[in-house]
Order: sequence, then C-alpha cells, then structure tokens
Amino acid sequence: MSLVVFDSVSLGFGDKVIVEDLGLRIGEGDRIGLVGPNGSGKSSLLRMLAGEQSPDHGDLRFARGVRVGYLAQDIAPLGGVALLDYVVSSVPGRAQLDADVVAAEEELLDAQEGAEARREEVDEENVMALAVRLAELHEELQHFETHYTAHEAQRILSGLGFRTEDSERDLSEFSGGWRMRAVLAALLFQRPDLLLLDEPTNHLDMPSVAWFSSFLRRYRRAFILVCHDREFLNEQITKVVSFEPEGVRFYTGDYESYRRQRAEEATVLENKVRNLQREREAMERFIERFRSKASKAKAVQSRVKALERMGKVETLATRQVMRFRFPPCERAGDIVAQVDGLAKSYGDNTVLGGVDLTIRRGEKIGIIGVNGAGKTTLLKLIAGEVEADGGEVRMGNKVHLGYFAQHHAEMLSPDRTVFEEVASIDPSAGQTRVRSLLGAFLFQGDDVDKSIGVLSGGERARVALSKLLLKPGNYLLLDEPTNHLDLESSESLAEALRSFDGTLLFVSHNRAFVRALATRIWDVHDGEVEVYPGTLDEYMEHHRRRLEGEEDPPESESQARGGARGGGKGAVESAPPARPQGSPESRGSAKERRRREAEVRRALERRLGPLKRRVEKLETSIAAIEERQRERSAQLADPVTYEDDKLRSELIDAYQREAAELEDLNGAWEIASAELEDVTAAAEAEISG
Repeated sequence: MSLVVFDSVSLGFGDKVIVEDLGLRIGEGDRIGLVGPNGSGKSSLLRMLAGEQSPDHGDLRFARGVRVGYLAQDIAPLGGVALLDYVVSSVPGRAQLDADVVAAEEELLDAQEGAEARREEVDEENVMALAVRLAELHEELQHFETHYTAHEAQRILSGLGFRTEDSERDLSEFSGGWRMRAVLAALLFQRPDLLLLDEPTNHLDMPSVAWFSSFLRRYRRAFILVCHDREFLNEQITKVVSFEPEGVRFYTGDYESYRRQRAEEATVLENKVRNLQREREAMERFIERFRSKASKAKAVQSRVKALERMGKVETLATRQVMRFRFPPCERAGDIVAQVDGLAKSYGDNTVLGGVDLTIRRGEKIGIIGVNGAGKTTLLKLIAGEVEADGGEVRMGNKVHLGYFAQHHAEMLSPDRTVFEEVASIDPSAGQTRVRSLLGAFLFQGDDVDKSIGVLSGGERARVALSKLLLKPGNYLLLDEPTNHLDLESSESLAEALRSFDGTLLFVSHNRAFVRALATRIWDVHDGEVEVYPGTLDEYMEHHRRRLEGEEDPPESESQARGGARGGGKGAVESAPPARPQGSPESRGSAKERRRREAEVRRALERRLGPLKRRVEKLETSIAAIEERQRERSAQLADPVTYEDDKLRSELIDAYQREAAELEDLNGAWEIASAELEDVTAAAEAEISG
C-alpha cells in the first residue's frame, strides 16, 4: 500500500530547479535514505511531505489517515511543559479523545437521569446508541493507554540520554541540542506511519546513536532518513532516493549498494559512448574514402543517413565534491601539549576534576563521551577559549594552533562576503590563493561574493573550514566538524585529515569519521578522561570486555588482529617458513593443528552453551508473554469487560506492564542472538584458519 504518491511534482526557487515532474511512491515499511549534496533539495522534499512546503506543479497525495512525523534541523522554541509530559501528550488525538469520552459520559448520564427527572420514558434506543459510542471511545482510549504509556516514553528518553530526574524539568531549561532530542523522543513515541528524519544524529552522542540505531532497526513503519554518517545509513536503509545532476534517481539497497550501482551505470554509459564513437569514426572513414566512387555511392549514402540518425549517449555528470589537502606544516616538538591537573566546574557540576594528559606530535586523538560529559569544555580549555578553575595547559615547542568549533560557523560576520570573511584571516594571502581555496570548498564564480547572511548551515561550515585551512597551523582542534556537512563532504574532510602531517585532537559523534582518523581515544566521563592507545573499534571491544568482566587479550593477540602497536602503519608479524609436505615436522604440525581445532571446538561449546540456553530461555519467555497478551486482547475487545471497572483496569495495567517487558525481552533476544552468531562465526573462522 502506498502512503504517499508524488504525481509529476515540480518545485523550484528562483532559477534553481529542486525537482521536476517527480514521480515517487512511498509504501508501508519503506526505509529510504535521501542523499545528495548540501543545497540539492533534500530538506525541501521533506518539507513537502511534512506539509510545510507546497509544490509548484503536480499533486502530492496521501493515503487516508496517514500520520507523518517530521524532525527538522531547526526547531521552534519549546517551554512551559515538563519533558515527560511533552512526550506523552505529543500523540495526535489524545487530548480530543479525552474530551470526547467526558462529553459522551455526560450525554449518556443526561439521557438516563434527565428522562427520569423529567418523568419521561427513557429512550432505550438512544441510550443503547450512546452506550455503544462510549464503549468505542473507551476502546480507543484503551488503545492509547496500551500503546502510548509513560513507561515507554521514559524508556525512549533514557535511550536518548536523558536522566530519570530530567522528566519533570521544563523544556526551556534544556539547551538547543537537548530540546532537539526531546522532539525526536516525541516522534519515536508517536510512531507515525511515515517518519521524516533530517540529520537526526547531529545532536546525539555515540551511546545515543547506538541506541537510536537499534530502535530504528526494530521500527516497522516507513521512514525517510537524511544523514551524513555512512555507517548509520548502511545500518538502516533498504532504498535510496538520490539527488543527482541529471535529476532525482531511485536505487534499491543500502548506501554502499547505491554507490556501486551508480559506478556500474557510469561504466556502462562510458562504454556505450566509446563504442558509439568508434562506430561513428568507422562510418566517417568509409564516407571519406569512397565518397568519389560511383560504385560505392549507394553504400556511402546509406552510411551518411545512418550517421545522421545516430543518437548521442549522455554519460553521468560528475557531482562536484569538496576536495582539498592540508599543506605540509612546520615540525613541532615531540610533546605538542601537556595538560596538568586541569579542572573545571559550573556551579555544583564538576566537568573535569583535575586531569593529566599528554599530546604527542603526529597523534590523531578522537574525543568521545555522552553529551554533557565535558568533551567540548575540554577542547575549549586546551584551546584557551575558556579559563580553567585549576591546572594548566602548556604548549610545546614550535606549536601553532588551529581551532574549529561548532559555534565558529555561527559567529561569521553576516554582512561580509564569503571572500572577505576568509581573506580576513590572512590579508597577505592574495586573491588567487583565497579564490583557489574557496573553489576547493565549492565556492566558485559569483558564489564567493555571496553574503554570509544568506548561506545555509552547510555552506557556513565550509566557510569556517576554509578559514582554518588558510592558516591551519600544525596542531588542529576540531569540535564536531562534520555537523551540517553532507556525507561526501564529511568523507572528503576525513580523507584530507588522514594526510595531515601535524597533530589532531577532535570531538565527533560520527562513528565512520572517528574510525577513519583516530589513533588514540579519549573517553570523557564522570569528570575524568580515560585514555586508550588504539582505534575506536579496539576501544569499544575493550569497553565491552570490561563491562562483562573479561580480561583484555594479550598484546600478541592484538597484534595479530591489527598489527603491532608502535610498529608503524601496516606492521604485521612474519609468517614461519613453509615445511615440505610429509616431513615429520609437517606431520607434527598437522597433529598440533587437530589438537588446536579440538580445543577451539571445546572452548566454543563452553561459550556457546550458555548463549544458546539464554536465547532459548528468552524465546520461551517471549512466547509465554505473547500468548498472555493475545488472551488479554480478546478480553479487552469484549464489551462485557467494560462493565467491571476493576477488571478492565487490571487487564490494562497487566497489558501495559508485559508490553514493556516484551519490548525489553525482544531487545535482549536480538543482542543474545547476534552475539551467538558472532561467536559461532569467529570460532569457525579460527578453526578453518
């Protein structure tokens, strides 16, 4: 069933065409990734679906009763209501339903008691109709109370990083990023038929992104997702709607599949162009060679006509992508910065309780942690933008700092042009150098003369990055540099930073970005900074082992997985020399291999046994609850139930309680099943290896 149909829809702004004669169907359960560069029209398409933008031409048809929820990049100010109340009351129709129930009860009471008071005969037919109407309203109300509980709202809020004590706080007390989370929580709680998500991970930290990813994977209704995190897109989507230079295109599969199909299309068209060109050249040579021979006149004319009929194959236009490289920088001393006893508090909230850190030349340090833990504060303290309450930051020899913060893009002078804003960093840079740099950041021609005030969020971010690159220094501090950048620009920035030969310290929630860059992890939590000398994946595995009470693998195992630490890029252990087949040594090796495989299998059974039992136990519990819920649903559908208020209340309470328990059990089952698959696959790989 189609939820929404675009029928020859066109939309433009001035001379810019966003979509033209767009035909698109969005069906139940569709999981669509909306991709394209900043300014291509992704947000405009979402606004049309949300009813905030009307098309210039064509029709946009919605199925009867379809509910649409929209998370925009910018939200209206919120306040005057507690966080939990805001989420619970956000479900459309709840307030009206409560009012309808009260009105129906009063009308039924008046029909019965009013007639008796007037000493008139009660209109039984009317009373029965009112009772049926009231029962229907109670059934609708029961549906709300079953599916939209405060417990479920609190669970979603917790998943998005809110504390239990935040539930009673007024929304006006939260920062803009946390209010955005509250809006997202309300949308997830409502479970609309079509969910529109415009960069939903921008204001989420890594734990919240992981929870949100898990929630969306279980979400069975349709959604359209705009996101600059390749990893998140691949986890969620099964279709792609792409804004390409030739127009809006549609692809099946995740983001990687889309990129592969796009590359295959380009290859096919390029081959067609080459074949057509070869055919054209052969005809032209024939015509040129035999045009003066009467005996070949007919053949020549035939080829002339064929040449005129020959069509033209258009290759796929290449989309411009932000491309740049950092220039070689001056070599700093071995110790780039030393942090001693750094402390910072805001009132009673201790953000950093006296941390000691060392930053060495060439390191690329990714700072992670939940929102509010102090990641940005730490970066500001190291940059000298905020004064510490205690401790100090000492810069090393020949260190030149470059700093990009989220608020820097917002602090650009709105009255300046793009060129003026960037050139102000280094008046001696010269017009050619500034224009070349801006061209790399996709500001070309008249774009450099645009006022900062008319730029989008993504364009402002590119201007701020351009300013940084004009005088980058050899020690870069970056706070969420990929926010407001499209996916390809985010990956281009990561590619440029990989080749940066200075030192990098950055905060990011974008897992793909952190994975691409970080050689060391700082995890900020509880006023401390936990330092881990490895990649994000290694740290996450270390963190998982710590939570489960396991020991980290020995150093040799780490080296076998990813190369010896400190051994340089691509370091690997040497393989032993091969032995001739049939030698005593090779027979001994075969025996040793069989012994090792047997040990692995025994270890596998020891590990798999508890996991299998846990999965089976969870499946038994889930089946039992589902059976009880079916029985309760049948009782709640029986009008007789509503004659006994106590029974109805007990049934609804039990249904709500076990619905929440069922959700938790399903989540635990997914985790246990995934772990079972991973352990089995890892063991099989070790045995076969």
